[in-house]
Amino acid sequence: MSPRTWLTLIFAFTTAALLSSCGSKPSRWEYKYARGKTAIIVGGRAVPPAGLPKKVMQIISAGNQIVGMPYKYGGGHHSFIDSGYDCSGTVSYALRGAGLIRSPGTSSSFRSYGSRGVGKYVTVYAKSGHTFIVVAGLRLDTGYNGENEGPKWSTRSRPIKGYVARHPPGL
Repeated sequence: MSPRTWLTLIFAFTTAALLSSCGSKPSRWEYKYARGKTAIIVGGRAVPPAGLPKKVMQIISAGNQIVGMPYKYGGGHHSFIDSGYDCSGTVSYALRGAGLIRSPGTSSSFRSYGSRGVGKYVTVYAKSGHTFIVVAGLRLDTGYNGENEGPKWSTRSRPIKGYVARHPPGL
């Protein structure tokens, strides 16, 4: 091959590699601590840094109220107040704490909640069959890989392939 052909091929492969990386989504949610922006976990509860918006603080407070409750399939769907919570009941309870939803949602309904993409403070990850929420950098979830542990805060990474990221407008 001529040098010009080699250069053309190198340019084509480089361009294709760059373009394919631009559109790729991350395959995992990863905890990233940022001083003054990220909540921490103390005794199983989320402790936010000072200065977060009021609605973010309310979501954290609501999440803290149900942390440690048992996993209950369908929990939190007929009423926000229940004896246990599943994944969407957990997300619903947390969002309701800030007045961001009026009735409990399902994992499928959270696929179209709020605005598209990752939020500045709050992101709901949803797919058919599961949902969880990230608030001030911490994940409020009921487990994964069949764990179904009930609501708890976590810094443990988890796969997000197949999930859509949504957020409350402005947050």
